[in-house]
Amino acid sequence: MQSITMANVAKPTLKAVSLSSRSTAAARFGKVSAKAVTTRSLRMAQPTVMEGTAMQFVKGVDEEVVPDVKLTRSRNGASGTATLTFKNPQVFESTGEFGEITGLFMVDEEGELNTVDVQAKFVNGKPDRIEARYVMKSTFEWDRFMRFMERYGTDNGLGFSKK
Repeated sequence: MQSITMANVAKPTLKAVSLSSRSTAAARFGKVSAKAVTTRSLRMAQPTVMEGTAMQFVKGVDEEVVPDVKLTRSRNGASGTATLTFKNPQVFESTGEFGEITGLFMVDEEGELNTVDVQAKFVNGKPDRIEARYVMKSTFEWDRFMRFMERYGTDNGLGFSKK
């Protein structure tokens, strides 16, 4: 389990939140956003709480196209890869309005998973699909991704099938 340490700070600058010793997993999954407070005496970091699940290419803008997800896992179960393919995503139509694609952000009530391994595929010079690759390097990361996908599947009416 992760532990989040709250920090009282007298300075107006916001200090980084300290996470547990599993820094790689904690840094990837224990993202904490800071809520600015106008007083100088107390600043607290608070986790972002979202209702439901969402996948976003631009932070704050939910992608409505449901991806095709392919999972691979090592024989010992310690690592794995998820390949998410979005066919004709809406982000192509609205990228200019909201900003550039900076990665894939998978947001749920536990926090945020993200990857910057995102590629756009073009057919005849027109955008066709986006492929995102999310690499999981531990069983903790695998379990966290599976919890996210269970919630995302429930929210979007998806099922799981082994091939």
